[in-house]
Amino acid sequence: MSNKYLLFIEFFKTGLFAIGGGPATIPFLMDMAKKYPWFSMAELSDMIAISESTPGPVGLNMATYAGFKTLGTFGGIVSTLALTIPSIVIILIIARFLEGFQDNKIVKAVFAGIKPAVTALIAVAVMNIFKVSLFDISDSVITPRISSMIIAVVIFVLIQWPKTKKLHPALWFLFAALIGIIFRL
Repeated sequence: MSNKYLLFIEFFKTGLFAIGGGPATIPFLMDMAKKYPWFSMAELSDMIAISESTPGPVGLNMATYAGFKTLGTFGGIVSTLALTIPSIVIILIIARFLEGFQDNKIVKAVFAGIKPAVTALIAVAVMNIFKVSLFDISDSVITPRISSMIIAVVIFVLIQWPKTKKLHPALWFLFAALIGIIFRL
């Protein structure tokens, strides 16, 4: 099967099952990084950073970037459409029927069950991104990235410090980008 069909299928599955927004797509992207030579885990970390710092939904930005990285502009279009088609169809179906079911106990129970599952998916994704960002992992050898760890601790402390706590998030992105450029992380 060609890359364009695999790309569509993988992002369609992601769009269908990644309930909970952009961060819920990360485990699916991690699986793609392991299965296909489209992008590495390190590149996935870069994709997340770029997607978080650009306007628009994170999951959609990541799909577009991953598709572009894989097959150029065509891949970006294919992966973006594949990710969004399931959501559009599901939202249209739900909008049509939800009014009659919004007080249904079964519907409420399903949503109550989905919330912890989404939380777990996001937590696993955060832990994996943490691992990729702070450690070099190659051939079963894990080497800490000391400079990345120091920067993470400094930024965490600064975010908690009362004088810098109220800074706009965009300033933190700019600060982190400058640190990355200066230290070539």
